Amino acid sequence: MGRSIAVMNTKGGVGKSTLVMAMAETLSAHHGRNVLVIDSDSQTSMSIMLMAMSRWEEMEQQKLTLVDYLSRAVLNDDTADWKTHVATGVSDVEEARSVYLMPSHMQLSLFERMISGEHKHAELRTLVRDFLEDAKRYFDVVLIDCPPGLSVLTETWLRESDYFMPPVKPDYLSVRGLEILKRFRSESDAHGFAELIGTIVNLKDGRIQAENDWHQHLMSDPENRCFNSVVPRRAYLQRAADFEPGMRTFIAKYPGDAGQSILNLVNEMLERIQQTELERQTAVIGGPVRTAPPVVAARAPVEPAQEAPMDLTIPLIDDTPIDPDARAALDDPQAAAPVDLAAPIGLEPLVGNDPAFADGIGAAVTELGGPVDPGYPLPPSTPDRDPRGAAPGYAAHPPGVQAAPSHGVVPRGPHDPRSPVTPAPRPHGVQSGANGVTSEAGEPYVERRTQNARPPRADADHYVPAPDPHLNAEARDLNGTRYDKS
Repeated sequence: MGRSIAVMNTKGGVGKSTLVMAMAETLSAHHGRNVLVIDSDSQTSMSIMLMAMSRWEEMEQQKLTLVDYLSRAVLNDDTADWKTHVATGVSDVEEARSVYLMPSHMQLSLFERMISGEHKHAELRTLVRDFLEDAKRYFDVVLIDCPPGLSVLTETWLRESDYFMPPVKPDYLSVRGLEILKRFRSESDAHGFAELIGTIVNLKDGRIQAENDWHQHLMSDPENRCFNSVVPRRAYLQRAADFEPGMRTFIAKYPGDAGQSILNLVNEMLERIQQTELERQTAVIGGPVRTAPPVVAARAPVEPAQEAPMDLTIPLIDDTPIDPDARAALDDPQAAAPVDLAAPIGLEPLVGNDPAFADGIGAAVTELGGPVDPGYPLPPSTPDRDPRGAAPGYAAHPPGVQAAPSHGVVPRGPHDPRSPVTPAPRPHGVQSGANGVTSEAGEPYVERRTQNARPPRADADHYVPAPDPHLNAEARDLNGTRYDKS
């Protein structure tokens, strides 16, 4: 039996969809897991990240999206098969061939309004519960990309999923969004709620002191259960969201420290899931809580003439393959052999009749290192820190954390808006166009400016521009403006 994980934060713009895509492709490419990604966001970002836009539009026209499935089953009382609404062969990563997608529709918000108008919240929750339980028989991991905010469908995912993971940017608004989610969970936990597997610190820029302060603020609260692995802010990670029609390798899509941080994050997530399952089953059978033993990394199938790839990952629970008949039912329900729906598929129970478990013997899970700091140090010549940092009045700081005082002036670069404007050379005999004078030919003259022209300086009344090197010294007044001595 697989596991379902809802990924959401009440604050948008935290890199949620890109993170879900990266985790799904990592689970497939490095762990050999079968992953179903459910795009439950009306913005449909995840749908066009994992497959071509033309294919998504085709499924939308054929009414094979998540909204179509929910509408048929809840609003129309139709017996709909969710497997016919799943797209196979998605993802542009060569090694990630076991990622599947249930695409979204931009009319998802309208569907939620109809659910509220017809008071079918209970029917929606029952359908989602049955759907997830059935999907976990076919997939090792079900990742649900939820929209920001607590909508009707998002609340249903949070209550019926096994776990939830909120991504958080280390800034004021994202942390506030996490607090709202935690408050909602504490006030409605009696109605059922997913378990927090961990908070992901995402899109961190280690060069900004304010983000380092907010990161420490998140880590200081044990209720957040922050992962040790931190995903840095990198341009190539943002470009990974653009679907490539041609295939590319995993390392080409997720290079550098950001790719490594995602690998570490997925490993840490799997270890936490395994440890949580051990604790649950230990509480059922009684006895002390045991530590999950280290697991063996899963290897991809290797041809006899090829060398086995390096072991870099760990499996979710075990290496039990999914039933071929069940996989055939997903790819081609008509051509597949009948599937025994009562038979469990995928992951086996963690605790069985192993005497080693009964005696409480098990090696400790390898502890991961501290938070990853992907930042770059400032040049030694810079008298002050990066102006995008925690300068007073620029960025908010966690409670009790103050910005370090500034002890210098940030040097002005050539593109600083405070830099002076270099006037363009004027033709001989032409005055400045500021006073509406004309050239020697009697034509109105408009003073030109270079491409690097910037907005006026705040201290323009006290600023003396540099003299124009193209004019003689005798033809300049005190402000550097040429005048006609005739």
